[in-house]
Amino acid sequence: MTEYTVDHSIPATDENVHSEWDRTLEPVVEAEPGDVVSFDCRDAWDGLIDEEMTPEGVPDALEQRDGGMPITGPVVVDEGRPGDVLAIEILDVEHDDWGWTSFRPREDEFGLLYEDFEDWGLHYWHLEDGVGRFVDGIEVPLDPFPGTIGLAPADASQRSMGPPHDAGGNMDTKHLTAGTTLYLPVEAEGAMLSIGDGHAAQGDGEICGGAIETPITIDVRLNVLSDREISQPQYRMPDGHASPADVPTYATMGISDDLMEATRKATLSMVEHLQDERELSAHDAYILTSVAADLKINEVVDKPNWTVSSHIPVDIFPE
Repeated sequence: MTEYTVDHSIPATDENVHSEWDRTLEPVVEAEPGDVVSFDCRDAWDGLIDEEMTPEGVPDALEQRDGGMPITGPVVVDEGRPGDVLAIEILDVEHDDWGWTSFRPREDEFGLLYEDFEDWGLHYWHLEDGVGRFVDGIEVPLDPFPGTIGLAPADASQRSMGPPHDAGGNMDTKHLTAGTTLYLPVEAEGAMLSIGDGHAAQGDGEICGGAIETPITIDVRLNVLSDREISQPQYRMPDGHASPADVPTYATMGISDDLMEATRKATLSMVEHLQDERELSAHDAYILTSVAADLKINEVVDKPNWTVSSHIPVDIFPE
């Protein structure tokens, strides 16, 4: 792991946690480009799930939630202006020693297969030695990341924490682990970055509506890119763990209330990326996406918006 010094540490105290996207919030930290910020983040339900809880107790815990998902921030980044891109280099993510996964029943209409389950589901995880222990001796490898990481949207109104938006948010994208750099379009002055919703592990799609939910600490290095322009999130992974080639991978994202439109947006952004960064024609970029890019469904549960990404291996390009 690259050595670094943390410039700002943000504990997950009440004054540093909020539960809606709102560009009028007071920042908890003012950072400069190049600064490293460490965020302590609560779990998605603010500690309301414990080891003794049964599935029948989950709806009571849900009723106790005060507002939306708790996230830490916002952080203002000096020089971040609407139209810029905030580069968020994820340096390290540490999870707690416990976590939980739940799913909701038919009546709640949440999760991909909610119509097939009449009751609540819950599993409480013990997390140690790099795995989460499931039933029948099954061990799930851990690779922690923030389910929610985003910037304040341009409009002045408050916005729900549930669905993702153009500047990030609840994207539930499992590839945003240590080593990945996330690129978000800046919509509000100072960018206003917030992070939370820790996940110790998750499959693409977050099918039942839950990952291994856990508190995390995440360290990120922030930089403002004024010479780039993107409309939705993009990211670069160092080891290509989403690619069969296991090589560095660049990804563009599409977010929409229609899954096909999200897919189209992700692919169009990749075509534009290949034109801007690799100097390909639109014709050649379109062909290359078809023969070398992989589409990933990142989440299909944070209605009304779904997230899709297009991944292309970096090593196919000459130096």
